[in-house]
Amino acid sequence: MSSSRTVLANAIRVLSMEAVQAANSGHPGAPMGLADVAEVLWRDFLSHNPADANWLNRDRFVLSNGHGSMLLYSLLHLTGYDVSLRDLQDFRQLHSKTAGHPEYGECPGVETTTGPLGQGIATAVGMALAEKKLAVEFNTPEFNLVDHRTWVIVGDGCLMEGISHEAASLAGTLALDKLICIYDDNGISIDGEVDAWFSEDVPARFEAYGWRVIRNVDGHDAEEIGKALTNAAKSDGRPTLVCCKTTIGFGSPNKQGTASAHGSVLGREEIELTKAGLGWTHEGWDIPEEVYQAWNQQEVGAQRQLQWQQVLDGYSAAHPQQAAEFVRRMTGELPQNWSEAIQAFAEKEQQSPANLETRRSSQACIAAVAAGVPELFGGSADLTGSNNTRWAEASDDQHMSYGVREFGMTAISNGLQLHGGYRPFTGTFLIFMEYARNAVRLAALMKAPNIFVYTHDSVAVGEDGPTHQPVEQITNLRTTPNLNTWRPCDTVESAIAWQSAIASRETPSALIFTRQKTVAQARDKDTFNNVKRGGYILRDTDGQPDAIVIATGSEVELAVAAAESLASANVQVRVVSMPCVEVFSEQSAQYKESVLPNNVRARVAVEAGHPDIWHRFVGLDGVVVGISSFGMSAPGAQALAELGITTENVVQQVQSVIAAAS
Repeated sequence: MSSSRTVLANAIRVLSMEAVQAANSGHPGAPMGLADVAEVLWRDFLSHNPADANWLNRDRFVLSNGHGSMLLYSLLHLTGYDVSLRDLQDFRQLHSKTAGHPEYGECPGVETTTGPLGQGIATAVGMALAEKKLAVEFNTPEFNLVDHRTWVIVGDGCLMEGISHEAASLAGTLALDKLICIYDDNGISIDGEVDAWFSEDVPARFEAYGWRVIRNVDGHDAEEIGKALTNAAKSDGRPTLVCCKTTIGFGSPNKQGTASAHGSVLGREEIELTKAGLGWTHEGWDIPEEVYQAWNQQEVGAQRQLQWQQVLDGYSAAHPQQAAEFVRRMTGELPQNWSEAIQAFAEKEQQSPANLETRRSSQACIAAVAAGVPELFGGSADLTGSNNTRWAEASDDQHMSYGVREFGMTAISNGLQLHGGYRPFTGTFLIFMEYARNAVRLAALMKAPNIFVYTHDSVAVGEDGPTHQPVEQITNLRTTPNLNTWRPCDTVESAIAWQSAIASRETPSALIFTRQKTVAQARDKDTFNNVKRGGYILRDTDGQPDAIVIATGSEVELAVAAAESLASANVQVRVVSMPCVEVFSEQSAQYKESVLPNNVRARVAVEAGHPDIWHRFVGLDGVVVGISSFGMSAPGAQALAELGITTENVVQQVQSVIAAAS
């Protein structure tokens, strides 16, 4: 049996070597070193069905060290997923399923995009959290409807990244007992042997987090691996770390155990020497049929899913409403008529407007919609009271405190979203978006419609000074592909922003809110209905305007005040509120022309942030009233005035662009 298992593991090594060689780039070392571990895990422990990569109760598998992607692609191919040999041969090629790093949505069986090290384990924590919460919510004594594990492989690099500390610490605190992490301890990174820069006691570290640790597993001994994973699968109320000692590039006579096996091709000669040393006698990409048969998991996977389907059928008969709700949430369908409550709230607020901090507006929006969207699950990075992410009726099942873990929180929320069953949102100060930036980017890349709440949105933060005053962050978000960034000016716009974010199926949303009060704006019915377009005419003129002022957030009130001041001097100014540049840009050419007519060249944009994004709307003849420097420690109003974010400056700039255009 041992030699047979070795042959099966060698199939991974062969496919990985050949694919990297064919692409002339890639990372063969990790797949070759992990092949024995992966063979035992995927054939004996992982509950999955290659014929249905989206089976609701499947185990989740995350390859956190995503540079070893050929390990995952080989496993998917060998076990029977829709990943052909041709797909492997197209590794790293244009439009291939098998990208350089695993990409969610591009290849069946890939649960999350990995590559940026450390994010995989954090995302896996989110998946395990989703499983645990859903089990509490839906399981009954008679029916174990939600019952699966989350398996994640991490390397030395993943554990060096700070996010791994954030995520693993929280996983231990939350007692995520169905999370099993396999540590590929090969002691090698791109720069060489890691002892010179990574000397910590990893098992002791995880034990300090509250994890169970299984030490000193020979990662090339199938029997020993099997015993360790059997032990890991027996829950004791803690997440588990299985420490497997492996040799990177295992089998390569001249490169195994060295950095040269990490991220470069082995070369044709070394591949043939490796095959000979492994006893692999087959040519090129050839995998014997008996190896394919031994690997194939389609039959056993179908049986596992059938058994679970019988559980679901029994559950449906006994608890039809709960079963329907479970399936709805896991498939990502929103409740019927869910948006009526938030729409009614917005209409009521328009009829009876109140000046509020938009962070408080956001809190009221969440409260208005949460009862009708039970999958809405929020949290904050130790700023709950400041972000206003917890509403009065929220239970502990609907909201959690992530602690000071902005990056970890955001990646965990990605895992919650990808697992299914939840629409997560997270909160922190806008300035600290920087800590979470890469996880926000991955959400956009994966088309995971997470909701990111960012408050304290400008230098109006005040006395905390430039370290806490965002300037360039909104521009950073707006330039991220497939991300909608909303900066509402009042409660009505906040409600529409929340409505848009929850409704989104493939685009995450960043919702930007103020610390300070904003002025509620008057709108007629048509104006109200146009808020959802991302940009609209808030205040118009009787005829063609002399100038257009575009504004967002708290600066909308400055634009309106400037327009009113100029009107007294018989200067006609249209005010355009543009809470979401991305949504406005998606509107028809006709609508955009109606809001920003090309023949009105006198334009001013005003926003207490970096000006660059607004030049696309004001053109060469326009002016942007923005901030291209860091802020200062001062009361918020004084900081804004010092930096020119005032009604008076907007008036002056409008007069200037009109004069220049005449």
